[in-house]
Amino acid sequence: MQKKYVVAIALIALFVLGFLSFLFRPFLYQTIEFLLNILEKKEAIRGFVLSLGPFGPLGFIFLQVLQVVLSPIPGEATGIVGGFIFGRWLGLIYSTIGLSLGSFLAFYIARRFRRFIEPWLKKSELYWKFEGLLEHQGLFLCFFLYVFPGFPKDFLCYFLGLSRMPWQVFVFISTIGRIPGTLMLSFQGADIYNGNWVGVMAIVLITILVAGPAWLFRERIYSWVEEKTREN
Repeated sequence: MQKKYVVAIALIALFVLGFLSFLFRPFLYQTIEFLLNILEKKEAIRGFVLSLGPFGPLGFIFLQVLQVVLSPIPGEATGIVGGFIFGRWLGLIYSTIGLSLGSFLAFYIARRFRRFIEPWLKKSELYWKFEGLLEHQGLFLCFFLYVFPGFPKDFLCYFLGLSRMPWQVFVFISTIGRIPGTLMLSFQGADIYNGNWVGVMAIVLITILVAGPAWLFRERIYSWVEEKTREN
């Protein structure tokens, strides 16, 4: 009887995985193309950056700062690059430093230049969904949004800058909340460099399994967050 349950669960998992892979096939194609391009020049890329000495890590940290402040730069790509060039743990450390500095800078810009930033943020539907967070800064809800896959965390940095949240609290929740996603990207980058394709595919599949349902049900999740902020 137990074997039947195991087989049923395995079949359901494979079906869900296949459906999500089909749904996110453009993302998978882009990921594969990105991996093939950087693999051709992996030694040259890592060698050049490491030859810069301390300026290599500083340049990467600066890139991560810009990735937050200038949202169009894709954070997923820079996170993978960090692990690819510096390895799992140094990539994680450098990415975390850069993301934390960038988050604080975005938070400070919004707080210091509120009259310019607020009209820009109000153009987004997310501003009106989470407006209650500006008055009731539920720490769990803010932390949840940083951990939540796919949520625009750069927007959240500017958004929370309009609130009364102490900057020390913001730095703590934004830094800790970003670590799980940053860790996955850094590990993936290191596995790509080392040619550990089993590890790469495992991380990609885990990402799809976690981020896929989160993306599909994002409106319900956003509504839940909005409801919780009103209750507070």
